[in-house]
Parts: sequence; structure tokens; C-alpha cells
Amino acid sequence: MVRKILITAAYLALGLGANVAVAQDLDGLLTGDMRGLVLHDTPVEVTTSPFLVDESTEGTLADYAGQYVLLNFWATWCAPCREEMPSLQSLQEQLGGDAFQVVTLATGRNPPQAIQRFFDEIGVTSLPQHRDINQQIAREMGIFGLPITVILDPTGQEIARLRGDAHWDSPEAIAVIEALIASNS
Repeated sequence: MVRKILITAAYLALGLGANVAVAQDLDGLLTGDMRGLVLHDTPVEVTTSPFLVDESTEGTLADYAGQYVLLNFWATWCAPCREEMPSLQSLQEQLGGDAFQVVTLATGRNPPQAIQRFFDEIGVTSLPQHRDINQQIAREMGIFGLPITVILDPTGQEIARLRGDAHWDSPEAIAVIEALIASNS
């Protein structure tokens, strides 16, 4: 039992140390729109509450375990979200795969038809249309204002947050995401 506790403590210490090292490596990349990206000194637990994948299927953030996730909170009425969303799609098309995913989560009252219309109007075709209809996930994660984007590490913990919109397909943003992916290789 004592050995198990010591191994767990060592694992956690290594993980926390790795997060600090990654944060230090990323500091030099925080230029342009990424200047507003706040890197956490230690990973932050995220909610286990479900979101709607479609009308009858639920998912959780744990469904993305093993990948870095760029989780974008948005709404159909949000003008900055309309500007930002195409760059999120571009980022997903460039870097999305086994190590990284862009996940969009419409928070509040965003009926599926309104989300589809929003995506159609701005030409977004490859991002998920997940919904946090009661804003439970947003509340539990301290999301105040939109858009807000958080980055989750492969263990599902929040390691960074950006308030407001950004050009997620900019060279600066791509460099940050590529550095994160490389740090886990």
C-alpha cells in the first residue's frame, strides 16, 4: 500500500514538473493573438458533466483522453465567435488527428437548427456541434463571457486558457499547438 502511494506521488510530481517545463517552453511562443493565452502553473481539473453530441447522445470531455484538446466555448449570437470559428476549422484541418482535436461547445440556448445555420453561413463543415444547453459545463469551468478557449492536456486537465477570440490558424497559434503535441511525443 505504501509503495502504491509513493509511486502515485512520484507520478504526480513528474506530471506537474512536466507541465511547468512545457509552460516554460511555450512562453517564447506567446506572441500575436497568443499573448493572451494564460498557461497554468499546475493542471486544473475539468468537469465530468455531460454535453449533448446530438439530440439523444451524450459525451464528456473524458471521451478525448489521450489527446490535446482545444475546447472552444461559443454561442450562435456571439459576433466574435462568428469571426473565430473558421480559424478553428482551419486549425483542425491542419493539425487534427490522434494527438490533437478542436472541440466546439455551444453553451446556453443554441438549438441544433441554429447551430447548423451558423456553421452553414460561415462555411464550417468539420467541427463538432456539441451543446452545453444548461451551461452546466461552462459554469463548472468558470466560463464567463464568450468566446473562451481552454487547452486540455492528454490526461484531460486544463493547462491553458484564452479569453476572447483569436486567429487559431495563425503561425503563432499553430506553433503553440505543435509544441504541445511534440512535448507529449
